[in-house]
Amino acid sequence: MHAAFEWMIGLRYTRAKRRNRFVSFISAISILGVTLGVTALIVVISVMNGFQDELRERILGMTAHATVTERGEQLGDWQAVQSQVQTHPNLVASAPYIQAEGMISAGDQVSGAIVRGVLPEQEQTVTDIHEHMIEGSLDDLAQGGFGIVLGAELARALGVKLGDSVMLITADVAVTPVGGMLRQRKFDVVGVFQVGMYEYDRGTAFIHLNDAQALFRSGGRVTGLRLAARDLFDAPILAYELNEQLGYPYWVRDWTRTNANFFKAIQTERTVMFIILSLIVAVAAFNIVSTLVMVVTDKQGDIAILRTLGASPGSIMLIFVISGLVIGLIGTLSGVAVGVLLAQNIEVIVPFIEGLTGQQFMPADVYYISEVPSRLDWHDVGLIGLMAFGLSFLATLYPAWRASKVQPAEALRYE
Repeated sequence: MHAAFEWMIGLRYTRAKRRNRFVSFISAISILGVTLGVTALIVVISVMNGFQDELRERILGMTAHATVTERGEQLGDWQAVQSQVQTHPNLVASAPYIQAEGMISAGDQVSGAIVRGVLPEQEQTVTDIHEHMIEGSLDDLAQGGFGIVLGAELARALGVKLGDSVMLITADVAVTPVGGMLRQRKFDVVGVFQVGMYEYDRGTAFIHLNDAQALFRSGGRVTGLRLAARDLFDAPILAYELNEQLGYPYWVRDWTRTNANFFKAIQTERTVMFIILSLIVAVAAFNIVSTLVMVVTDKQGDIAILRTLGASPGSIMLIFVISGLVIGLIGTLSGVAVGVLLAQNIEVIVPFIEGLTGQQFMPADVYYISEVPSRLDWHDVGLIGLMAFGLSFLATLYPAWRASKVQPAEALRYE
């Protein structure tokens, strides 16, 4: 009966009264503040999750889960090393590669690029480049055919298309009877890829491994081996075990080390954004303090009457705690509902806004990716909801304590 009484009074104090509608207006503002804060936090964290996942997927689609190199030089007997690492039970595939810098020219256009020599049939088992071909095929890189596959932005910058020829120039100097000359070779464009990450689309080209060995004069050596693990999150364990298995002078690095600073920066940014937006929720939640203080001031006569009828200070305190928690709960649930709705439809909402404003939120030449991704994590949603509700509870304590200290005689003196 006591609980029903306190809930009844507490809920009643959150509704509008003819005598003072301003208090109810302030309550509505408090609810709206908590709703907006929770919504913003859910949407931003979901976008950060999606951004992190999208970048990881696109980076690993080009760099594989781990790489094997030889300290200080290129990998010599890579076939023997490949046979050795293939015995690991958690390894799915491996592929050799050569990576070097070069200049690609076509007509009057010249651009620098990272040139990768690969074996097409093996490269497709460790990276996803074949899934991002928009013209031609990676299989068109034939040994001795001197074909080249360009990123879409690189091909656009050079003004070339499928079937055109480009000149690939290396940093090696060839000694000729007329003096030193940069080593260069004509290649035919046999494919164009687009992974959606400007860094790769603008600055990467693929050629056949044997053509790369001939052009860069590496003999039978390669830069290293790309490895694909059964689970990308098991790559650090795989790298550790292969380092123990291969020993010196081989070095196995997984994707978490190769891109460690990059992913740490994203995680740090995500944490900072969470803290900043949590302050918005905190400000909105503690706006409940002013709401309840006004309610306590407005209801001093009611409090005094309840005390004379036998209500204890604890009951009075619970009444106002319930009143504040109702405000926080409504705001939190509304914010969660709106935030989840927006986060799940961000891929539709952002293009719609871009179409209306004519502005692109994430230009490809500025950001790593050109789309705004989103991944809703229900663990994050639960954490945000609990945080908002917890802050709302803390905000009710002081006004409720103040209400419990109201003296009936003092409150009723001027009634």
